[in-house]
Amino acid sequence: MRVYGITNCNTVKKALDWLKANHVDYQFHDFKKSGVSPEKLQEWDTKAGHEKFLNKQGLTWKQLDPSVKESIKTTQDALQLLQQKTSMIKRPVIEDNGLLYFGFDEEVYKKHFLGAGGLS
Repeated sequence: MRVYGITNCNTVKKALDWLKANHVDYQFHDFKKSGVSPEKLQEWDTKAGHEKFLNKQGLTWKQLDPSVKESIKTTQDALQLLQQKTSMIKRPVIEDNGLLYFGFDEEVYKKHFLGAGGLS
C-alpha cells in the first residue's frame, strides 16, 4: 500500500497516525520532495476523475489568480496544474490493492483496513 501526501499536512498526519495506531503497513510518498508523475495523475484520473482529487477547498486553489482557474477547461489542463502545484491534490491519496482513496475518513478506513463491513 502506498500513501501519497505532504508531511506537514494535518489531514495526512491524522491518516498516518490512524494507520500506525491500527498497525497498517504503508509506504509514504511525499509530493513536496518527490513530486508526482504525469502518468500517476493520469492513472488516478482514469480511475476516479480529476474532480475527485483537485482540492478546490484548499488555500492553494483559493489563492490562484482567477485567470488560472478559468483556464482549466480540460482534464489535461487540470492534471498539468496538479503536477505543478501538488499541494492542490486532496490528501492523503491511498492506493491499496487497486483501490483509491482521497482524504481521511475514519469510517472508510475502518471498513477497508479493519474489515468492518467492507466497502461498496
